[in-house]
Amino acid sequence: MSSVQRRSDEEEAMAPRLKERYRNEIAPALMKEFDLKNPMAVPKLEKIILNMGLGDAHSNAKSLEAARNELAIVSGQLSVVTRAKKSIAAFKLREGMQIGAMVTLRGDRMYEFLDRLLNAVLPRIRDFRGVSPDSFDGRGNYTLGVREQLIFPEIDFAKVDKVRGMNISIVTTAKSDEEGRALLRHLGMPFRK
Repeated sequence: MSSVQRRSDEEEAMAPRLKERYRNEIAPALMKEFDLKNPMAVPKLEKIILNMGLGDAHSNAKSLEAARNELAIVSGQLSVVTRAKKSIAAFKLREGMQIGAMVTLRGDRMYEFLDRLLNAVLPRIRDFRGVSPDSFDGRGNYTLGVREQLIFPEIDFAKVDKVRGMNISIVTTAKSDEEGRALLRHLGMPFRK
């Protein structure tokens, strides 16, 4: 057995459970549902972007550092500082100022994060009745807003200085909102009825 073949067998054994479920159950079901002949035309996850915008980041450097640490804990990788693209005098904002942090997840980390989001994080939201089925952008991508980072079990309550929200954007290869909605429904996204 060659080393390349052995490595792919090890990767198969360590693949996230949601990725395995997509390959074995969801992709064939989507092919049948949309009557697709080519397996490459089946919608799939491309990336997940976590974005935390901070209004006080330009005046409070500790706030930005705390947000970056929390994003790193939640996502499992370091975040990037986002900067203002243009100046806005009303907000005392200058071009190039630090205004937030973001992380882009791909591959296995993306599937592991989505699995945790669907099975551990969303059920922790108080009075949760499902996510809005209307938050698609017209091209099959879905954006979800979270009001507080405390719903993630990895974050320690004692170390949180301020409650911050974040946006979670799920980018898919779907060509329409209908395909994107079907993909996320099969993955386990709890859409509101």
